[in-house]
Amino acid sequence: MNTESGNSFPENTVLVVGAGVSGVCAALQCARSGVRCLLIERSGINGGTLALSGIASPGLFFDWKGRQVIAGIGWELVHECVETCGDTLPEFTRYRAEDFWRFEIPVDPVVFTALCDEKLLAEGVEVRYHTMLAGLQRQGNSWRATVCEKDGLQKVVVRCVIDCTGDANAVVQAGGRVRIPPVCQPGTSSVICSGINRAQLIPEQMENDFRKEAAAGRIFPADLGWSKGYSDLFLSRNGTNANHINGINGGDSRGRSTMEICGRLALLRSYRFLKRQPGCENLHMQYAGLECGVRESRTIVGEATVTDESYRTGAPMADPIAYAFYPMDLHDAEEGILNTQLVPGALPSVPRGALLPAGQEGLLAAGRIISSTRKANAGLRIQAVCMATGQAAGAWAALAIRNDCPLRELPYEQLRAELLRCGAILPAVNTQSNHGNAGK
Repeated sequence: MNTESGNSFPENTVLVVGAGVSGVCAALQCARSGVRCLLIERSGINGGTLALSGIASPGLFFDWKGRQVIAGIGWELVHECVETCGDTLPEFTRYRAEDFWRFEIPVDPVVFTALCDEKLLAEGVEVRYHTMLAGLQRQGNSWRATVCEKDGLQKVVVRCVIDCTGDANAVVQAGGRVRIPPVCQPGTSSVICSGINRAQLIPEQMENDFRKEAAAGRIFPADLGWSKGYSDLFLSRNGTNANHINGINGGDSRGRSTMEICGRLALLRSYRFLKRQPGCENLHMQYAGLECGVRESRTIVGEATVTDESYRTGAPMADPIAYAFYPMDLHDAEEGILNTQLVPGALPSVPRGALLPAGQEGLLAAGRIISSTRKANAGLRIQAVCMATGQAAGAWAALAIRNDCPLRELPYEQLRAELLRCGAILPAVNTQSNHGNAGK
């Protein structure tokens, strides 16, 4: 039992770092598997990008033919949120690749995050908001973690750590290797615009005025959409998920601070420009999320890697622990969205080795940081997949603790049986694969 600085947790505790959708699913699965879980989150709310950045449309849970391929805790939370709000689900059997986004599921962030808190409390998860990981050191068969709470640094000793930070912060602190793209996908600072009289908008005047203001350096193309020329994306989406903050890696505090400041300045430039346009005199902006949405920062170097080709074609991967169904949705500062569709009928899988940082024991990664090449990650970073890998990591950690077994030595068949039992993967999903070690 560790009792340093007033913290008392069994050493068989799992520490989940980050309460985004992957972290919530990981923590709930640990608790439901009978293992003590401490969930820490740097902000004051769960949900990650869904709540903090206003991107609240998880998907995709169903494939080409309307067959469910992602279920488990993530689907439970989304489905319960839809039912609570009296909303309806898309007609998944009518899927079309050309407008795939219509099959995402809009959720109310307030209801969704409250449901998550309700379930975390009911399952006995110890939740610490306003808490960051400040240090991570391997100590025998355990991890010695330093966490920074509002009153200062605290120490906890845990058996397993699951990195759900979205930026591989825990893996970096543990000394693990990461991949950092030379240029990251742009971030987005979302707002909700109101007070616009669209009948009075004059598109030709707006475009001409934009060119003059852009030439004077008072607004930039990416403020309203992309990096080339005038775009009506910002207005057509009422400010939500529309602008692009380019050339910044938000993986660490310095980069994230730069991104947040640049995002707010982009909104200010947009406001000043639009406010002077006919029909926008009464423009009002309200934050859709208080943080800039980050699409890409860094991924772990894992014992296995999902490649662009294996993702696009759905080629069988060793020891699958989750499935994905989303095009390779890569945002590019110059070219816009470079959307690569999956091969018709393909169903990409996530091997368990993609969650296991190379050379590390007692440490897992889930969410958008799993080991993957860049275009593959552009499909894997989506919220439904993050939910699935989070639950898989929670099941894996809990099972290894209950069996007093190192993570990489846990037989895959045993892990798969647990994932089937808890509904994290569905027996109806085609699971052609080469069962082998996590590192293959």
